[in-house]
Amino acid sequence: QVHIVESGGGSVQPGGSLRLSCAASGSIFSIETMAWYRQAPGKQLDLVAGITNSGRTNYADSVKGRFTISRDNAKNTVYLQMNDLKPEDTAVYYCKATVRRDLYTMNDYWGQGTQVTVSS
Repeated sequence: QVHIVESGGGSVQPGGSLRLSCAASGSIFSIETMAWYRQAPGKQLDLVAGITNSGRTNYADSVKGRFTISRDNAKNTVYLQMNDLKPEDTAVYYCKATVRRDLYTMNDYWGQGTQVTVSS
């Protein structure tokens, strides 16, 4: 069993910052990719940022230059530093980890989501 736990969401004014954390635990051989997705009310789930186990990153165009994804492989944890937040960043943010439980088994695991609200 693999557990994904997110933290760090909350409410902030436009221009503010938040840092999300996501920790994976359980039966883990290795973690390939960790990523953040978000879903605003009435909208589809979108990729925000992802990072491989070698540190290669990718970002949605809407967050480039404002958000930074990083990872601590020793702690099986990924972070999302969000700066210069805008009202359109309001959404539930979900963490996904692509986990190998052994050499032959790889699955995606999702967290429960954390709310980020940007409003004046």
